[in-house]
Amino acid sequence: MTDDAVEQAYREHGARLLALLVTWLRRFDVAEDSLQDAFVAAARTWPERGVPANPAAWLLTAARRRAVDLLRREDSDRRRLPLLVTDDAQPPADDPDGITDERLRLLFACCHPALGADARAVLMLRFGAGLRTAEIARLFLVPEPTMSARLTRAKTKIAQAGIPLRQPTPSDLPARLDVLHSVVYLLFSEGYRATDGADLHRPRLAAEAIRLGYLLGELLPSQPGTVALLALMVLQNARRDARTDAHGRLVLLRDQDRARWHHDEIAQGLDLLALIGGTDAGEYHLQALVAAEHCRPDGPDWHRVALLYADLERRTGSPVVRLNRAVAVTEAGSPEAGLALLDGLDTALPRHHLVPATRAELLLRVGRTAEAAAAFDAALALVRTDAERDHLERRRAATGDGP
Repeated sequence: MTDDAVEQAYREHGARLLALLVTWLRRFDVAEDSLQDAFVAAARTWPERGVPANPAAWLLTAARRRAVDLLRREDSDRRRLPLLVTDDAQPPADDPDGITDERLRLLFACCHPALGADARAVLMLRFGAGLRTAEIARLFLVPEPTMSARLTRAKTKIAQAGIPLRQPTPSDLPARLDVLHSVVYLLFSEGYRATDGADLHRPRLAAEAIRLGYLLGELLPSQPGTVALLALMVLQNARRDARTDAHGRLVLLRDQDRARWHHDEIAQGLDLLALIGGTDAGEYHLQALVAAEHCRPDGPDWHRVALLYADLERRTGSPVVRLNRAVAVTEAGSPEAGLALLDGLDTALPRHHLVPATRAELLLRVGRTAEAAAAFDAALALVRTDAERDHLERRRAATGDGP
């Protein structure tokens, strides 16, 4: 049970503790090492002494002590020690949730314009959002070693260029907002549709992304892009409970029990869209309009969804958008046209299981069963979540084509 407590503490508090440590230490490497050592100490200590009443405060104290030890070994970094021992650096021991705003501060700090867009994004996802390197690699559709190298280069650039890890001034914030929007949505995407593991949905990640979205709205009000992003996340997340059945199996949109949708959240998302009105708020606005179509009680207007995706593809050139557009075109009654839109996506998204999975479903629509079975096999070789694997296996079996 103690191992479960350590794992639960990691899931609930790991990301926030990492963000707080980076903010205090101004050092990514020391923050990572000290927090990792704190969890190792917890795994060793808690079975003997019991789980503390406040696991987050225990872990933070252990990490800070370890950080002091690490920095004392580096003569050149002795000047950093006052950051750890001043009174204003003490966490509220009885309120671990009091550290949550540090994540937003760190996210903005990682948006420094001296860093490239990709470097800013991966730093924010790793240290501001607390995702593992492997998870970030899957979000960017690159191998894990490639992403690890990007993180190393970004941390080295910060150290060599002397980029300050502090909250930017108010005048700096608007210029950093676009990158922060993209990171918050990537965080939400991993929470809403996990790229690995037993569960399709990681509710804490999705809820944290939405929380950060609301904080952004409070910090920089009257930003249509932030409102659009919030609308998109709220509308998508409102269907979370209906996306799997009682056995954890994937349920497609057309088969979802609409009584399990969170209709109050749908209303909230639609109200956010109404605030934008006729203003063109960019890519997230178009995606939010698609999400609103998916929440219609009588089902989406697929012709409208296909048009929205066509507009979004023109703006972004994203292969993921084209994949979604192919589905919408098919649902609108043109599976052959949908199949044509998939051409070239295997090269653009070589590790994305949804490309062959979508192709398999479209091939079934046009009666090409043997090809569909082969496409399902290709998807099964790439899928990483248990719920999606189970769904693909059942769909593969339904083709009746071989084992």
